Amino acid sequence: MINISHMISSSKFKAVDFYRKFPRDLTEASVSGAWLSIATALAMIFLFGMELNKYLTVSTSTSIIIDNSSDGDFLRIDFNISFPAVSCEFASVDVSDALGTNRLNITKTIRKFSIDPQLRHKAIEFHSEPVPHVSQHGDEVDDEAVEGSVSLNSDSFAKLSQEHPILVVNFFAPWCYWSTRLRSSWEKAAKIIKERYDPDKDGRIILAKVDCTEAVDLCKRHHVQGYPSIRIFRKGSDLWDDDGHHEHESYYGDRDTDSLVKAMEELVSPTPLENQKPALEKNRPAPLTGGCRIEGYVRVKKVPGNLIISSRSGAHSFDSSQMNMSHVIGHLSFGKIISPRVLSDVKRLIPYLGRSHDKLNGLSFINHQDLDANVTIEHYLQVVKTEVVTVKSSHESSLIEQYEYTAHSSLAQSVNMPVAKFHFWLSPMQVLITENPKSLSHFLTNVCAIIGGVFTVAGILDSILYNTIRLMKKMEIGKNI
Repeated sequence: MINISHMISSSKFKAVDFYRKFPRDLTEASVSGAWLSIATALAMIFLFGMELNKYLTVSTSTSIIIDNSSDGDFLRIDFNISFPAVSCEFASVDVSDALGTNRLNITKTIRKFSIDPQLRHKAIEFHSEPVPHVSQHGDEVDDEAVEGSVSLNSDSFAKLSQEHPILVVNFFAPWCYWSTRLRSSWEKAAKIIKERYDPDKDGRIILAKVDCTEAVDLCKRHHVQGYPSIRIFRKGSDLWDDDGHHEHESYYGDRDTDSLVKAMEELVSPTPLENQKPALEKNRPAPLTGGCRIEGYVRVKKVPGNLIISSRSGAHSFDSSQMNMSHVIGHLSFGKIISPRVLSDVKRLIPYLGRSHDKLNGLSFINHQDLDANVTIEHYLQVVKTEVVTVKSSHESSLIEQYEYTAHSSLAQSVNMPVAKFHFWLSPMQVLITENPKSLSHFLTNVCAIIGGVFTVAGILDSILYNTIRLMKKMEIGKNI
């Protein structure tokens, strides 16, 4: 009785053995088992690699929320735009918005560089003070005024510029309102200067004029785009090179007779020296070439608005049929500029971010005169803010803000002066991209599940395969008997 009860209790205790010993005949090696073991090992390695790659890959979630910008009520617009046919002398950057704000000829945060048609620029920045909105003119308008200035063409201009130490030229257009207002004062001032500084006896200064509707090439060589343009040429200083570089000044003082005479007197009053270049405070260098590169930034309110670049002056006229607003956009972006290192990290984490924050960079918008004159180039920009929340550790995260935009551009004729216009709309919604970190415990659990699952499935397959082969062998033996 004791032996029987001992055997019963022993058998019950053995029932909880999870690591039972299989009979030898069930653990014998076979060729099919070897192939299955190899396949099982390869499957484990493959699934482990997939799980490891998933663990190392950063996953994100994207959501659309109401814009809760933390950067205030204003938005910064950075740009670098080259205009091959717009002179820096009159190039103006204006901003307007849906709230009625209008800011004209912004200069504080804007820089200008003269460029040639190949977009090459001089290293020297074109410094310009705001062009006066209104210059004082004489009250008299006399169509029969005495001709005191000398009319020039290309040949006579080259001759006089080498004969007289100072040559002051009025580049005008007969149809221009401001040219008409200047005409009487200019001729009277020229007569007075001619009497005081007789060209045959003194000859230190002479006043001349050029009709830009007749001497078209001469006006183009001097990049005259606004009428009237009063230029001051000094003998020996008007140097030209292959890029069309020429050194002279533009006069922006008052245009009545007394002011003109006083200005001319101040030009010749110093004792002339070979290397002396007296200048007036109201004068400034004329543009070196016919084009202009405008770069800098403006701050605008976060409402629909316009960034407009055009030629502007309150005391000059422009021939709209000759204005060409073709341009090449070197850079245009909204919001704070993200450093290349930060942007590189963000792109590594979220590859699809950063493709549209400078969508227009490097694009050219050229008017080849297919649409004739008065062509305005417009860009329509839809701006959306994107925030990226990256997780550095369990208790630390960082926020990266970026404005991206879509752009559609068009060339259209306008009855007004052609301009380059950037219309922008800011979306009231924003895109929020959040990094979803993975825990190490979750990774280890999945690895264990892969190893155990593959091993178990392989064991079931091996058992089925082994028993099937044994059954087939028994059936074959039975047939032979």
